[in-house]
Amino acid sequence: MNVIVAGKNIEVTDALRQYAERKLQKITKYFHQIQEAHVVLKVERQRPLGPAEVVEVTVRGDGLILRGEEATTDMYASIDGVVEKLEKQLAKFRSRMIEKRRLDESRRRSRARDRSRSAGLKEVPAIAGAETIPQDVVRIKRFALKPMDVEEAIMQMELLSHDFFVFRNARTREVNVVYKRRDGKYGLIEPEG
Repeated sequence: MNVIVAGKNIEVTDALRQYAERKLQKITKYFHQIQEAHVVLKVERQRPLGPAEVVEVTVRGDGLILRGEEATTDMYASIDGVVEKLEKQLAKFRSRMIEKRRLDESRRRSRARDRSRSAGLKEVPAIAGAETIPQDVVRIKRFALKPMDVEEAIMQMELLSHDFFVFRNARTREVNVVYKRRDGKYGLIEPEG
């Protein structure tokens, strides 16, 4: 796993870098397909409870993106805390994936064998004028749309601690959005026509 450690309002010492790299290697025992971990160490003085040493970690691997953040008064404790959060997220993800595989396997056995499950992805035509971006747009994120089912998209959204998640529906091959509703349940947006 490639670990990238960067600092914001703080000089990243060799000791901090090595500590973060060593601690993050622990999470590979839950999910060994992790390719990269991006760590940002920063000091925030304008926190409600006073100054804090914050660690933000984004982990990527095999279509999975995890994000964790921890803020304490000690950078080493923040690293420990964020790694603990990521370990819990990965353990939860792993157990859900194992259960999902078991369920999928039992469904596959009951289906007729002559169905083909692999349909080609449709190429989306370019939109005219897509290069011009309004000035109000302050950030653009690009990511690969991995085909997944709705349950996996919800799990990915929860792992990222986001309110919505854009994905390619494995069943319909269309781009869908899952989102968290105010009542704690989930919604699904599908294209029409």
